[in-house]
Amino acid sequence: MGLPGKEINESKDRIRTALTNTGFEVPDSRLTVNLAPADVPKTGSRFDLSIAIGILAAQKLLPLEHLAHSFYVGELSLEGSVRGVTGVMSLALMASKSGKIHLYVPIDNASEAAVVDGVTVYPVANLRQLIDHLVGKALITPQTQTIIDQFEPHYLTDFADVRGQGQAKRALEIAAAGGHNIHLRGVPGAGKTLLARAFPSILPPLSKAEMLEVTQIYSVTGLLSGAPIVAERPFRAPHHTTSRIGLIGGGSNPAPGEISLAHRGVLFLDEFPEYERGTIEALRQPMEDGIVTISRAAGTVVFPARFLLLAASNPCPCGYLGHPTKKCSCPQTGILKYRKKLSGPILDRIDLHIDIPPVAYEKLHGTDEAESSRDIRDRVVHARGRQMQRLAAVHKYANAEMSSIDVRKLCVIEKEASALLKQAAEHLSLSARSHFKIIKVAQTIADLVGSDTISHIHIAEALQYRPKDE
Repeated sequence: MGLPGKEINESKDRIRTALTNTGFEVPDSRLTVNLAPADVPKTGSRFDLSIAIGILAAQKLLPLEHLAHSFYVGELSLEGSVRGVTGVMSLALMASKSGKIHLYVPIDNASEAAVVDGVTVYPVANLRQLIDHLVGKALITPQTQTIIDQFEPHYLTDFADVRGQGQAKRALEIAAAGGHNIHLRGVPGAGKTLLARAFPSILPPLSKAEMLEVTQIYSVTGLLSGAPIVAERPFRAPHHTTSRIGLIGGGSNPAPGEISLAHRGVLFLDEFPEYERGTIEALRQPMEDGIVTISRAAGTVVFPARFLLLAASNPCPCGYLGHPTKKCSCPQTGILKYRKKLSGPILDRIDLHIDIPPVAYEKLHGTDEAESSRDIRDRVVHARGRQMQRLAAVHKYANAEMSSIDVRKLCVIEKEASALLKQAAEHLSLSARSHFKIIKVAQTIADLVGSDTISHIHIAEALQYRPKDE
């Protein structure tokens, strides 16, 4: 009882058979298993092990003192072995906060749970082994603590592999340093996708707190792929046919979408205008708040969604508007219709807009070596370190996360820079959001050069990254 899902109702037969094959008899009398709180729907097979232990304890076959300080999680097979489940990282964190110092998990999940401090993790292979441990017959050796520093990120594409596109690389460096959303627009073959694929290589490494946040999401969704922790910033690149639920999250039992899987990482939306308009518009609130709230009849769920949006698009349907040698074949109405797929409010939430021209032949086959991702990443890490010191009091990681109140309190703008910003706001009719975004981008530019104040040079460069329509 307690709103169990179908897989939990089926656990009655799994648990009965597993106990029998382990050498215990299930009493013929009626057994009541209460899953509290009773008004919260329960799903998944992770309750099997705890229900089995509860039945044995109720028959006085196990000492009750173990139950007060322990968590038991795992799916039981018919022969009594314990199978891996999803969401163990979240359970380990909950155990640590609630004072449950012993956590019994399947062997497959032990290294994942051992990342969390303050909990002793016991890897359980089968029900018989766990019972022998609890009665003191044969103790289980605790899992060794998983050290996060042992995991190093690996990158498939380096900025040194990208020829030309110096202005785009500069914009991507600013985006990486401040966590700013960025829109790349250019003709086919200019290198938008290659730049996007290389972008994770210049992002700062995940901190321990960020690793735990990301790993919880991937643990719940079953996407850890055997690794105990997510050591790299996520890079999600869903196809433009992805549904709104697939991108935002939801379903009858709400599950995280691509924007939550990109938490603390990058959401790359290639062919940006080709996504359904309703799907794009659904990004508004998560881009602003860093969370997505999904309401269903059964209740409301909040998922984290603090991602960096990296969007790429063509200038027109055929892609060659503005090309120096190829002529655009699109009618004016077609170009306008294509541009209108991206609404003003969405473009206003993107901090950096950059046009990418085709790469000249000399650049492609030149002998000049491009700057490596490592060198760029060093500057990004230095800039991000300055931001974390400045934003520590408001518990934020990057300039892009600052609110308008934070900007007023923490950003020091020189008099000449303030005058230039005022002139630009009047001339371009900037919205309040655009006004503060320009300041945040300028603050990141200042951080990259180690400046404590925002000068007119930083404001001038930040203004260059506004949409050309403005």
